[in-house]
Amino acid sequence: MNQLEQLAQYTTIVGDTGDIKSISQLKPQEATTNPSLILKAAKESAYARLLVEAVQKANSLEDAADRVLINFGAEILKHIDGRISTEADAALSFDTEKTILKAKKLIALYKEKGIDPQRILIKIAATWEGVQAARELEKEGIHCNLTLIFSLAQAEISANADVTLISPFVGRIHDWYKNRAGDSWVEEANAGANDPGVKSVRKIFERLKSIGSKTQVMGASFRNKGEIVALAGCDLLTISPKLIEELSSSTEPVRKVLDAKLVTHIDSEPMTEAAWRLAMCQDEMASFKLDEGIRSFMADTLKLKELLRELGAKLNKNLE
Repeated sequence: MNQLEQLAQYTTIVGDTGDIKSISQLKPQEATTNPSLILKAAKESAYARLLVEAVQKANSLEDAADRVLINFGAEILKHIDGRISTEADAALSFDTEKTILKAKKLIALYKEKGIDPQRILIKIAATWEGVQAARELEKEGIHCNLTLIFSLAQAEISANADVTLISPFVGRIHDWYKNRAGDSWVEEANAGANDPGVKSVRKIFERLKSIGSKTQVMGASFRNKGEIVALAGCDLLTISPKLIEELSSSTEPVRKVLDAKLVTHIDSEPMTEAAWRLAMCQDEMASFKLDEGIRSFMADTLKLKELLRELGAKLNKNLE
């Protein structure tokens, strides 16, 4: 078996892309999208029809942007057996009520296309407010993927809220430590199991399993296949098409590294808001990367809206 096939014995493989063609060719079990991935795909002429449909049906620019996300998600779902993650507007990351309303609207748009809500995960940034929104949504049967996770504190409050899934980011943690180290960084010494991002996800996985949480852990944002292989056994791993292809081309052995059955169970008290904010304040990397990620997704959402505004003008439809 190649490395991807070996990995799939221990971990659910999730495609990390908005490119429908790549999903149809690689056939992962599930898929994730975000504003940056959708923006990249939206610029491809092959998917122009998805933007045109969104603009024609929209009653505002924001509505058009929401419909584009759902159009891509609906097409991707045709090529996978599992779930698709669709991201709520990052600009709402600090507004619990508006995040709840946005999530419900995205689910409603999927329902318009006849798609079962059980196949949808709403991605929400793991701020305190985002987690509280997810808590309420899960109670109503809307499943959530808490994203932009860079710390154990973020993972814990998400698990305490009984969210379906969390996405701790490996590569962005790697990037932060590499940039901080500068010339003293030695790539070989910080690879595989020693990668700081890999260490973070392992810690999160072991912690959540130790407290008996049912929240699934999905490692995300990989820079190389060594990071992926070092997390074999994680509940899910979301992987770019490029790295999926690299794994498919290698027959090096893959062994199961993470195993929930081997984790010792402990008692744990839910983290309070004050304790969480203090933990984030003390974690420079997590605080920086969370804010940076939100800013980045906001910027790409604005770029997507500008594309839709321009398309609307060409179609003689004014979107505001």
